[in-house]
Amino acid sequence: MQWMRKLTYEEIQKQRLTEQEASESKTRLPVIAILEDIRSLYNVGSMFRTSDGAHIEALWTVGYTPHPPRKEIEKTALGATRTVPTRHFATIKEAIDEARNVYNAKIASLEITSNSRSVFELSPEDFPLAIVVGNEITGVSPEAISFSDFTLEIPMHGAKHSLNVAVAYGIAVFECVKTNL
Repeated sequence: MQWMRKLTYEEIQKQRLTEQEASESKTRLPVIAILEDIRSLYNVGSMFRTSDGAHIEALWTVGYTPHPPRKEIEKTALGATRTVPTRHFATIKEAIDEARNVYNAKIASLEITSNSRSVFELSPEDFPLAIVVGNEITGVSPEAISFSDFTLEIPMHGAKHSLNVAVAYGIAVFECVKTNL
């Protein structure tokens, strides 16, 4: 068996972008996260941190989703609000129109529908991609689904039909990373 040791913080830092390099980077994963009516500031902060880890194009908040600057977001974002481009939109239509018309993105809602496909079935042809992630209780709005090109779901094998929104987002965005490797 090969010997291994945990890397030190300094060793890990040498392998990562600095905050300035990350915030100024022009080569990002072609994904825009659109957070629609998320309630929890801590979920939003967690999604910022995940977005930084995946180095996505942008994270947009919509409706009553809290957005920076907020100390509660920063508590879980751990500085990712400084490295992930962000904007706030009043309506889901405005955000989706911007993603589609300016970034030429396909729109996918992360929601269980009659025609959802597994996040594990993403292909390079699905990118650039905007992923709409919805409210913790009600999910993605019917309006957002009607504007979507397709819907994605995470296959569930237990009694529950959903995951925490930040956890689900993490699974979906890192499937995007895997598809773009």
